[in-house]
Amino acid sequence: MTIDIDESYLLAQLKALLSIDSPTGYTDEVVRYCSRELERLGLTPELTRRGAIRAVRQGSRRKGARAIVSHVDTLGAQVKAIKENGRLELVPIGHWSARFAEGAKVTIYTYSGAFRGTILPLKASGHTFNEEVDTLPVGWAYVELRIDAMTRSAAETRALGIDIGDTVAIDTGTEFHDNGFINSRHLDDKAGVAICLAAIEALERTSARTPVDTHWLFTIAEEIGVGASSVVSAEIASMLTVDNGTTAPGQNSSEFGVTIAMADQTGPFDYHLTKKLVDLCDENRIPYQKDVFRYYRSDSASALEAGHDIRTALVAFGIDASHGYERIHKHALVSVAKLVSAFAVSPVNIVRDVEEISSGTEGFTSQPMEPAEQPAARSRTPEQQQPVGNGPSPSVV
Repeated sequence: MTIDIDESYLLAQLKALLSIDSPTGYTDEVVRYCSRELERLGLTPELTRRGAIRAVRQGSRRKGARAIVSHVDTLGAQVKAIKENGRLELVPIGHWSARFAEGAKVTIYTYSGAFRGTILPLKASGHTFNEEVDTLPVGWAYVELRIDAMTRSAAETRALGIDIGDTVAIDTGTEFHDNGFINSRHLDDKAGVAICLAAIEALERTSARTPVDTHWLFTIAEEIGVGASSVVSAEIASMLTVDNGTTAPGQNSSEFGVTIAMADQTGPFDYHLTKKLVDLCDENRIPYQKDVFRYYRSDSASALEAGHDIRTALVAFGIDASHGYERIHKHALVSVAKLVSAFAVSPVNIVRDVEEISSGTEGFTSQPMEPAEQPAARSRTPEQQQPVGNGPSPSVV
């Protein structure tokens, strides 16, 4: 049976996570927060040198463990140069367009403390530049950071303690609506982290038993492609990534239900693990859809590229305007959390995966190759063979 998810807990965790700045490279505080919450839930978090988290929930067997991974780092920016007017040139942390940076309120983190500011286009005043405000190209070379401090020159900015390489965190502008929609930057992947915490809370609350250990992983550098490269241990046989699915023209993702990714730009996800997710959705009556992402990668890719021989799959919450002004609906968050918890307690289907290397093909998986059964063709009346226009549909024979 589907394990009930505490929706209030999930949304409270998301709100708390969004309140903590954590662009890649500046994640210490969100790591501390997640570690405290994992301890409160009864798990023992372990940290890598740089702060990726692993918390193992014990199952009936250690070998052939499962991993469920999300990432705590977000997009952001760094100071590239201090300009003669005292403002800052920026470069992005992660891949995102300067189109979504214009007008953003930010925090600049320096060795001497934090400063506030706003990212503006170079030609920001219509009273001065008239139509040039609209014709200025889009790009990081065409924006600058105005600091909310007394500075009109590069020397004055440096005197404040601001320097090249300082981290710039982008405000979230978070809004939780009564109709279930949530608007915020950095839902990728703070929503995924909240989903994982909610799934852990549900498993602990119900004292759910799992067939193998579950490694809950929280990575700190997914947005720059590093992700789960160094936090996957040898016991893990399969890994489920929780991240966003892009709802946009040409995509099949949705802000409702679960989106199961069949492939991303690195290629197909594991056939058997992905099919298991589909089966679990059907068995537990969790609404879902499938999608393929062409310009997308996740923690799964970084784990495989690091040489880990594991099965990987990606389950997503639909997100509109990803890496921009993002929006999700709580229906997707709860749906994904139900699937994650169902996956954690589900039986192991491929026993052979306990071993990294096995002799021969005994117990090895198979994929269907036979022709599909098809219904026999049935004759139709001449009226039924006519093209259907905008009128009533013909009756089905």
